[in-house]
Amino acid sequence: MGKLLRGAHIVWDWNGTLLHDIHAVIDSTNASFAEIGLDPITLERYRDLYCVPVPLFYERLMGRLPTDAEWQVMDAVFHKHYWARAEACGLAEGAAELLAARRAAGRTQSLLSLAPHEHLVPIVRRHGIEEHFVRIDGRMDASHAGKAERMVRHLAALEGVAAAERVVVIGDAVDDAVAAAHVGAQAVLYTGGSHSRASLEAVGARAPVVDSLDEAVEVAEQLAAAA
Repeated sequence: MGKLLRGAHIVWDWNGTLLHDIHAVIDSTNASFAEIGLDPITLERYRDLYCVPVPLFYERLMGRLPTDAEWQVMDAVFHKHYWARAEACGLAEGAAELLAARRAAGRTQSLLSLAPHEHLVPIVRRHGIEEHFVRIDGRMDASHAGKAERMVRHLAALEGVAAAERVVVIGDAVDDAVAAAHVGAQAVLYTGGSHSRASLEAVGARAPVVDSLDEAVEVAEQLAAAA
């Protein structure tokens, strides 16, 4: 049981959290919009409107859900442009050092992302941080649902690593807080990615909002200690 009590187990998000890719996301989103005649979106408007599942985000912009044909075109174009740009995206400031320091201190951490697993693992490896995670899970199916049920499976695979009440999810999206609550974990939300501070703060006190990953980890440890 000693291992279970050694601080927070952090479940990290990838896109927009550890990987600073928001500008690649905006460029790719606008490329997909152009395919069906939508006007380009600014970073500020994207952060105000973005939500999971992604078709609902498009509904907020279009006033209706995209048709199946529109969705297929937009999804294909987005991923074509995004993965061409992702190679040039760096980690968030201080992320590599933060992950290494936590591992060196005996803390555990894992990675759960909605990015396709076959793309996620190679890019994590290229950034030289794979060894800092006890588990890495990307999306293994075609579903665009959020993380809640994926979080259930992720934590089940980590049985014995951390008690659920000491798990803290760090991510840039409201969906990260929803997934954390679904499994009885806590969450810290980071403003460096897909959401505006206002949209993150709408989650309420159950998910503190921070502006840096250093602060996110500090708050996560406080939450775990109080659990």
